[in-house]
Amino acid sequence: MLLLHNLITSFPGVSGKISYKVPFYYRKSWVCYLNPVKHNHVELCFVRGNELANQQQLLQANGRKQVSGIMLTHADTLPLEAITELLQEAFLLDEKMPYKSKRKRSDF
Repeated sequence: MLLLHNLITSFPGVSGKISYKVPFYYRKSWVCYLNPVKHNHVELCFVRGNELANQQQLLQANGRKQVSGIMLTHADTLPLEAITELLQEAFLLDEKMPYKSKRKRSDF
């Protein structure tokens, strides 16, 4: 996870914050997060994965409508070039059109 954290935060203007007990990464809005899953796996999830081109064929929605991710197991087998390309695309999308939640807020 540290390798991915360092890669993500190497992009200009990116900051990390723990939300929902996992690290989220922001520029203008939520872009991605690291989701630790069972058996020493980590999923790099893109909040707007459904809007990314996925030319590398790495992203999987796993039944989710918006979020797509890459399941990663070992640091030495990470497809760093493909991950970097996906991060660049996600940060470019965030720069052009920051994410706005479609949830309606209820006033109590």
